[in-house]
Amino acid sequence: MTNVLTRAATIAAAMLFATTGAAVGATQASALPNATPTCHVADLNLAIDSPEGAAGSLYYPIQFTNTSTHTCALRGYPGVSVVDVRHRQIGTSAIRTGEPVDTVTLQPGDSVSAILRTNSAGVARGCRPTSTYVNVYPPNSFQAVQIPYHLRVCGAFEISPVEAGD
Repeated sequence: MTNVLTRAATIAAAMLFATTGAAVGATQASALPNATPTCHVADLNLAIDSPEGAAGSLYYPIQFTNTSTHTCALRGYPGVSVVDVRHRQIGTSAIRTGEPVDTVTLQPGDSVSAILRTNSAGVARGCRPTSTYVNVYPPNSFQAVQIPYHLRVCGAFEISPVEAGD
């Protein structure tokens, strides 16, 4: 009987602590200054610029432009994959380059980019079929933007984090 009462008292104390702790945490969180909201797909226009080549690699800048009327922020790596005319993914998604990430703030009309890298066809074996679209998930988003773009992935398929322009 004593064990049952001890357990009941322990559970009641834990529940009381959890309830008051959650209330205190919520109060503290609401007292923090407003952070810049994350850019959502509806806030952005995505486009792929012309590639640049160097040392057997092709670099494709993916531009993220804030088309909303408010400031928003992006942090991290976009998710990128190539898909065919039937919207089926071709091969695996791009891997992250491992570069450090920063939060970039976009005022309305501002753009930032992430760089997609693959190899030139003459340098790498195992090229995938040419895509019809490139699917891009902005950082911290579960919604993709499907960009019509013919991209042939050969060898490496890497993506950098979003970065502000120089």
